[in-house]
Amino acid sequence: MSSSDRSQAVDVQGVKGTYEVRTFGCQMNVHDSERMAGLLEDAGYVRAPQGADAVDVIVFNTCAVRENADNRLYGNLGQLAPKKAARPGMQIAVGGCLAQKDRDTIVKKAPWVDVVFGTHNVGKLPVLLERARLRDEAQVEIAESLEAFPSTLPTRRESAYAAWVSISVGCNNTCTFCIVPQLRGKEKDRRPGDILAEIEALVDEGVTEITLLGQNVNAYGSDIGDREAFSKLLRACGRIEGLERVRFTSPHPRDFTDDVIAAMAETPNVMPQLHMPLQSGSSRVLKAMRRSYRQERFLNIIEKVRAAIPEAAISTDIIVGFPGETEEDFAETLHVVREARFAQAFTFQYSKRPGTPAAEMEGQIPKEVVQERYERLVALQEEISWEENKKQVGRTLELMVAEGEGRKDDATQRLSGRAPDNRLVHFTRPEEPVRPGDMVTVEVTYAAPHHLLAEGPAKAVRRTRAGDAWERRNAAPAAEQGKGVLLGLPKVGVPEPLPAPTGGCGLG
Repeated sequence: MSSSDRSQAVDVQGVKGTYEVRTFGCQMNVHDSERMAGLLEDAGYVRAPQGADAVDVIVFNTCAVRENADNRLYGNLGQLAPKKAARPGMQIAVGGCLAQKDRDTIVKKAPWVDVVFGTHNVGKLPVLLERARLRDEAQVEIAESLEAFPSTLPTRRESAYAAWVSISVGCNNTCTFCIVPQLRGKEKDRRPGDILAEIEALVDEGVTEITLLGQNVNAYGSDIGDREAFSKLLRACGRIEGLERVRFTSPHPRDFTDDVIAAMAETPNVMPQLHMPLQSGSSRVLKAMRRSYRQERFLNIIEKVRAAIPEAAISTDIIVGFPGETEEDFAETLHVVREARFAQAFTFQYSKRPGTPAAEMEGQIPKEVVQERYERLVALQEEISWEENKKQVGRTLELMVAEGEGRKDDATQRLSGRAPDNRLVHFTRPEEPVRPGDMVTVEVTYAAPHHLLAEGPAKAVRRTRAGDAWERRNAAPAAEQGKGVLLGLPKVGVPEPLPAPTGGCGLG
């Protein structure tokens, strides 16, 4: 769209232009990007078609937890420089953790950037874009503390049946590999009533699954002075009529108390799934990481969860090659993996996070050693994941039909869905039509390490309010689909089920 075309669009349709948000990093960034999209749509922009070459506003929501995060950003910005030069009026904004960290250098290295904003002032994005346009100069605004809880912002949710619900922002931990507390600040909790009001509004819109989200989600309550606030919140979610599935991510072993386990076991709509970051199985390495638990404590939590919720699928995060890690330390990690029998593990090779204590530690492990250990860990976890999935064969499961999770579904004439424990199941397409958000009951016939198959006919199909919401959304005119709603009462949306964290943010 040319400058004149954009002016005509504003005059005729009241549309300022098109936008695209490019997201890097953890689930917190994914949810922040939903807010950025909601703000832009509330300000009069429309989402650009996927793959569009001409976009009026491009926003980078950045992550700072990888050693080469800045190289990745500047590489992307460099590719856009000639496009921006050829399209007067095009704007580029950079937000997120890297913007918070490198506020003074982004515009120096990429002077064609129009706006730089931080993790605490996402709500200023439309104002900063307009100010940059009027003043014809870059606007850099980085707040040092949270200006307003982000759930009060307009939000463009990504689907009609499941939603992120943020219960806190920030983190009070001091893990030596993680820069997140410096960039997102100390933990700030939302009032329970505000959280429940948002969930009820989402359910009214048709959402039937929510994921409670926090940097350290089960530390919820530390800011409001109630150590059992998280378990109380889980139980309160169980009393919301129409809410079928409740999940949460990511917890921290330090704060994972018995009352939380009891609430999970006793609240029917809290799903039998737990993502519990390990990071290392070596108590010596955990101490160097400033993780406030040791191997025995971690395995004790796993044992208690399995006793209370035998069918629970437990996943984890593991860092290989932390500074000073010996072969004996790594053997301890393999021991915990064997004992815990995780359904899935997100494994990472340690990389320096600039600005973290670990980056300056002695004993940095050679790349080839880290790679060899990583391959051994992945091979072991692959074997365990497959063995645990094989135990699912013959089980009858009710799946929530998912949108876009089966990349081969069209070729195989299958659909995909998530089991209560979050396992991905590909199933034979039923004769009657089903929609994302509907529920299908199937029998598992085959197991692979990362998915299950249900090759027989569906045993039952249950059409749901979530499926109705998906149908309404997709029947709406393109300009109306997914527009943000003020006061933290977003339309509808889906968190990717247990997204793979990228280190730091997602490594609770």
